[in-house]
Amino acid sequence: MTGRPPGEILDFSANINPLGPPEWLRPLVSATIGSVAHYPDPDCSALVEAAASRYGASKDEVVAGNGTSEILFLLARACGASRAVIPEPAYVDYAVAARSAGLAVASIPMREEDGFALDVRALGARLEGGEPVFIGCPNNPTGLLCDAEAIRSLAASHPSTTFVVDEAFADFVEGMDRLTKNRPSNVVVLLSLTKTFAIPGLRLGCAVGDSDLIARIRALQPPWSVNTVAQAVGVAALRDEEYVARSREYVGLQRERLAGDLRSIPGLFVYPGKANFLLARIDRKTIDAPALARRMLQDGIAIRTCDDFAGLDARFLRVAVRTEEENGRLCERLRNALGAPGKVLQRRRRTPAVMVQGTSSGAGKSVLAAALCRILLQDGYRVAPFKAQNMSLNSFVTTKGGEMGRAQVLQAQACRIEPDVGMNPVLLKPNSDTGAQVIVGGKPVGNMDVEGYTRYKPKAFETAREAYDSLAREFDVIVLEGAGSPAEINLKRHDIVNMKMARHAEAKVLLVGDIDRGGVFASFVGTMETLSEWERSLVAGYIVNRFRGKAGLLEDALDHLMRYTGRPVLGVVPYLHGLGLPEEDSVAFKAAVSEVFPLSAGEVEIAVVDLPHISNFTDVDPFRVEPDVRVRIVRSPEDLGRPDAVILPGSRNVSGDLEYLRRQGLDRKIASLAAGGGTEVVGICGGFQMMGETIADPDRVESAGGPVKGLSLLPVCTAMQSGKILARTKGLHIASGVIVHGYEIHHGRTRSEGMAPVLRREDGENEGASSSDGRIWGTYMHGIFDADAFRRWFIDRLRQRRDLSPLGKILGKYDLEPALERLAATVRQNVRIKEIYRAMGLS
Repeated sequence: MTGRPPGEILDFSANINPLGPPEWLRPLVSATIGSVAHYPDPDCSALVEAAASRYGASKDEVVAGNGTSEILFLLARACGASRAVIPEPAYVDYAVAARSAGLAVASIPMREEDGFALDVRALGARLEGGEPVFIGCPNNPTGLLCDAEAIRSLAASHPSTTFVVDEAFADFVEGMDRLTKNRPSNVVVLLSLTKTFAIPGLRLGCAVGDSDLIARIRALQPPWSVNTVAQAVGVAALRDEEYVARSREYVGLQRERLAGDLRSIPGLFVYPGKANFLLARIDRKTIDAPALARRMLQDGIAIRTCDDFAGLDARFLRVAVRTEEENGRLCERLRNALGAPGKVLQRRRRTPAVMVQGTSSGAGKSVLAAALCRILLQDGYRVAPFKAQNMSLNSFVTTKGGEMGRAQVLQAQACRIEPDVGMNPVLLKPNSDTGAQVIVGGKPVGNMDVEGYTRYKPKAFETAREAYDSLAREFDVIVLEGAGSPAEINLKRHDIVNMKMARHAEAKVLLVGDIDRGGVFASFVGTMETLSEWERSLVAGYIVNRFRGKAGLLEDALDHLMRYTGRPVLGVVPYLHGLGLPEEDSVAFKAAVSEVFPLSAGEVEIAVVDLPHISNFTDVDPFRVEPDVRVRIVRSPEDLGRPDAVILPGSRNVSGDLEYLRRQGLDRKIASLAAGGGTEVVGICGGFQMMGETIADPDRVESAGGPVKGLSLLPVCTAMQSGKILARTKGLHIASGVIVHGYEIHHGRTRSEGMAPVLRREDGENEGASSSDGRIWGTYMHGIFDADAFRRWFIDRLRQRRDLSPLGKILGKYDLEPALERLAATVRQNVRIKEIYRAMGLS
């Protein structure tokens, strides 16, 4: 009718819990599926026992069925009556069940002028004895409650009549007087589990009533009516009171908001229902409910017309209570369809968005997000990157003096826009195994352990949402990046960066797995199995990353993945050798081999010390474009050898990393190389601080507070300070005469009286300290080696000490643009970009 796939229809016609199935459903079904090789328990013993416990009944007073519909039809037969009484409007299957059992149906009208309230006195006057009476509480479609105490009194005065009270939606009503309590013997209560737990496809319900009537129902029931999986789910559902309470609270809040919004639409009268749906009446002569439903369906929204309910006509419609966002869409579209005057409810315009998540850290999320950024830019979109929370020691300072993760800086470069802290509003910089410095909006807000940050997360997520919304208003498309894996079950509850952020952005998710590590298909399946149903609904498909070989060899595995999870593989990206882009985190850096190999002719060697709390390790990345330089990562004195230069990189915990150097014996080895005269020793930021005499930390920024002895390679002293210095810097490298640029991120200030400075900044201040011969020096400038001319000057000086001729010209250009273009071309060629665009809502 609409030309839309069913998945694109927002269905307000079915009254299902808007929270969706509980978290435990999928793993329980998975754990139970092996038992389908055996017949189910014909007596549903565990399920009946759980229902009896939940509703305060004996086991012989409970029957389980293949949905309450089965019990309803069996009950109509088991009563042995000739007529049934139904106050109407009511659920249409009451009459269907009665007639299928050969019963005549006597309708008791609940009048519109009375607000469709049940008149218990009028009902009693129509009872003859021996008949069943079907009452919905809450009623479907009105959502109104009946007076439970009045029903008890009526049942007491008509003992031969069977009162069938359908409490299918009772779990959504706060403080409801349930007929399962103080139940008269001639009252049977129908209890659906599919509505509350959002599992209508599973078909599961039960009833509580007099043991004789329950026995008659069981005698009519086909054997093995409730399958094994449904029985297991029912037991868990009946024990899960927390989910029921949470659902009731959420639905109650959203129902009242939705009712208020609907009542603000002229010509629409809303009845005060108490369930997870609302009945409304159109008081207009120009349109009726069926015509409105057709208009809404063309707009992608299904509503329930009610002209097939006895006592209602074409003026009436029913809508389910869904999520706040979805309810807002309903009201907006209703106003548009009805041409309602007055203020139209404004819904935030959805900016097309896609989120790259991974099956693990280091799967290639950052690089693939950068690729999508560049592809979208090439296709004419104004695009920006976003990562709600990044945990990294590799940070960058923006032109406005804010600190953010370097991965989003690379992605911003792929978009050809200036990096902004709004692209990475929360940055965590670990400074111990259990704690981190928390940076929000580019500025540090404090050091927190895991428990402290968990308490802070709601505020962090609020900041992240605001930052995202600001970007979304400014750009055509947003490419989001997740963190780690969405399947980290120990972290999901407090997630602010993966599925929770994707839901806020209404972003489709691409799940990336690294096949080079092995186990990629198991990772895809395992990740999907741990996701909630609403999380799974966001996943558009998979991308297999870093594949070595012919993609055609994977066809069987890709087909199996599609059959198993219902999601396609949208691309197989080959392993890109020598890509030339900075790593997304320190995983690859930490994994680097540290063996000493003979140098090739004309090469110089630079050793980079791997510190436990290393930060901004990408400071040495530019050396990788130089053909006459070998870079090694070292972790022990034996690894160090006799390189031409040793670089002590930045550190997020200087005192801790100094202790590590001493424990490993690296401090003595570095001092020996410095004294020998053949090795240049360079310290950057934290590495510069380590090279001095002492490091004081009176504010306990990184340590217990006492002064820590440095490596004594330079006669300088550092005092840590609680205030953090964040600055973009540019200046003259004095010895080479070359202009360099970079940024500073540090807590300490270093005194270097009488020492030769390394740089003269634009503001005229000197920076850094150097030995008189220039072989031992340190600076706070991150990115100093990015400058091609300075890097060549530095390498040539190393060459001269090795008795090699200086080359005097730039051999390698540290330019990420060619790498980004190559990356985008490769991903475009191997990923179904058009399908991703369609999933995002792009043409």
